[in-house]
Amino acid sequence: MSSGTRATVLVVEDDPEIREMLGFSMARENWNLVQAASGEEGLDFLKKKRVDCVVLDVMLPGVDGFRLITKIRGLEGFRNVPIIMATARGEESDIITGLELGADDYVVKPYSPKVLIARVRAGLRRAEEAAAAKEAAGPGRETRVWRQGQIRLDADRHEAFHGDAPLDLLPTEFALLRQFLSNPDIVFTRGQLIAAIKGPDYPVTDRSVDVQVLGLRKKLGDAGGMVETVRGIGYRFRAAG
Repeated sequence: MSSGTRATVLVVEDDPEIREMLGFSMARENWNLVQAASGEEGLDFLKKKRVDCVVLDVMLPGVDGFRLITKIRGLEGFRNVPIIMATARGEESDIITGLELGADDYVVKPYSPKVLIARVRAGLRRAEEAAAAKEAAGPGRETRVWRQGQIRLDADRHEAFHGDAPLDLLPTEFALLRQFLSNPDIVFTRGQLIAAIKGPDYPVTDRSVDVQVLGLRKKLGDAGGMVETVRGIGYRFRAAG
């Protein structure tokens, strides 16, 4: 989404009353709003057109929201599009599943439309900032690059590598790695990590943070051990010796 362009938001929700409520609320944001009543309908739309953010329920007819996340992430060009789950499935295990599958945010019903819109706005802003930084990086420009051992991260190009192999990181995993690499040997609490990458007062459980860190460790392969658990406190990234 370039500056001055209206964002397109897809809402996948089978409850017509909720769709109507969100349509009314989002109209004030001057977004292009697209609505789908099922996972299949939403996926068909995404195969034809690009959107800037997806808001989806879990309990959908046919393809449920959890399976839909995986399908969306598999579409070309949708790896970093913000996905926000808005659902009545509010158990910790559901939230962890959603985040582990690739959701960027998770809002539990009943929610305030203002809260959901704020989450969408934040997701759009993060995606736009990442795209702008990648576009701005070019020959002769000093980039923000951090290296520790075989791990390298280029913030301006939004790329990360293990040796010469690119790392396929989700947005939150990339933000975590950037926070760790730019602050080696610093111990962060889970709350500090979330505040650094999502903003203050962001409602995520400690278990959800652990899931994100575990996912990052797996993708770092044999370098995953550099992300150390500090018992009773949080995590740190051990600087390469």
